Amino acid sequence: MPEEINYQKLEFKAGLEIHQQLDTKKLFCNCPSLLRNDEPDFIVKRKLHVVAGEAGKVDVAAAHEASLGKEFVYQGYDTTCLVELDEEPPHQINKEAFQIALHISLLLNCKILSATQIMRKTVIDGSNTGGFQRTVLIARDGYVETSQGRVGIKGIFLEEDAARPVSKQKGEIVYRLDRLGIPLVEIATEPDIKTAEQVKEVALHIGDILRACKVKRGIGTIRQDLNLSIKNGHRVEIKGFQEPKMMVITVNKEIQRQLELAKSGKKLEPEVRNALPNGGTEFLRPMPGSARMYPETDLPLLKISREKINEAKKTLPRLRADIKEELQRGGLNEEMAGLLMKKGKIEEFKEMSSILKIPSLIAKILLVYPKEIASHEKISEEQIEENLNIDALLFIVEALKDSKISEGDVKEVMRLIAKGTAVENAIKLEKADVSGIEERIMKVIKGKPGLNVNAYMGLIMQSPEFKSKISGREAMEIIKKYVR
Repeated sequence: MPEEINYQKLEFKAGLEIHQQLDTKKLFCNCPSLLRNDEPDFIVKRKLHVVAGEAGKVDVAAAHEASLGKEFVYQGYDTTCLVELDEEPPHQINKEAFQIALHISLLLNCKILSATQIMRKTVIDGSNTGGFQRTVLIARDGYVETSQGRVGIKGIFLEEDAARPVSKQKGEIVYRLDRLGIPLVEIATEPDIKTAEQVKEVALHIGDILRACKVKRGIGTIRQDLNLSIKNGHRVEIKGFQEPKMMVITVNKEIQRQLELAKSGKKLEPEVRNALPNGGTEFLRPMPGSARMYPETDLPLLKISREKINEAKKTLPRLRADIKEELQRGGLNEEMAGLLMKKGKIEEFKEMSSILKIPSLIAKILLVYPKEIASHEKISEEQIEENLNIDALLFIVEALKDSKISEGDVKEVMRLIAKGTAVENAIKLEKADVSGIEERIMKVIKGKPGLNVNAYMGLIMQSPEFKSKISGREAMEIIKKYVR
């Protein structure tokens, strides 16, 4: 923590809003959650008009955006439908996305509502064709534990993602409808976060919980905003706050910016700002008002029965930290356990380990040998993935279990399969007369006297003369007979 920033004295407080895409079909229709990069099938143009909300008030941010007179262009495909165009009422909420939201709620210790109203939230940047986003509160009053104390979870919302911007120019923004409607879970924390370091800790902890569930991965699938304030100031929302290594820097720079404004006598306004790569922020728009939520009249009340909650509890995913601990207890070192999780090979590891109880070897088969083979044989990763698929690897461990091959044969069998040899043929390694091979190994040893057993082993196993003719175990037994 920088010396000049005393978070307690400044009465610093912050809360996070995390938006994570779920890996299902769209939330209110049956369209696939598929992003497209080809030419659109059709284009629709619209403009934003300001109307009063249910309370009869006009949202100040909406009025600001409408005054700019922008035209919005929407690109659509055969994988988008009339729901995304706001020309057809929404369908019933996606059941799979709903259950994932229940999983996340339970993992964040939240109280799940028994009945809840789907709402419309006013959207003022044109990224929703109807001028609103559908959102529903699923659970509330949860918490996460941190090294600096408990941080409350205000609410878990299930909502539809916005259309994605393709290009922006003066007076016109082009959006693609492929992203509109992809299910999002929004997690809003209470403003309980008291330091910049705690901001980062909470973000990483919630991130671990999300990765345990069925969510999309990759750039653009998670968006994170930070709301913060200091003494005698207003709430400021920072968009695009998701790079862990920049979180502490961004928080501290924003505090410094606000302190400098106060020192120079300038008024600090509630506003939305954008996080910059250097840790600074820039103005985006005024802070939206409260007159922006109203009920969705096209959908009934969403009822969450005890039966649905119990079903979600039965299928609750395990956290990465728990899985990693279990892998280490099973005999893997921390590095291998972490790598299995990073590469997403946990299910394959479990399936193979159920056949052969040698965890370190299974980990090598999944992680180490394919990489070594690709490097030595100059085989593409695609070919490795295709030929050394899970079925081929299961065949190999079955052969090991049945003593059809030895541990020393595994890498050679994998090399043959990677190069295109049928799995069944690769398992039947060509064996020459062991007595004849022993004589040739003895000649190698006599030809290079004075080396240790490992050096001779390297010479023999790399020689084309012995490849596929003898296993590593058999070669080592012969070498040890002639080398003291």
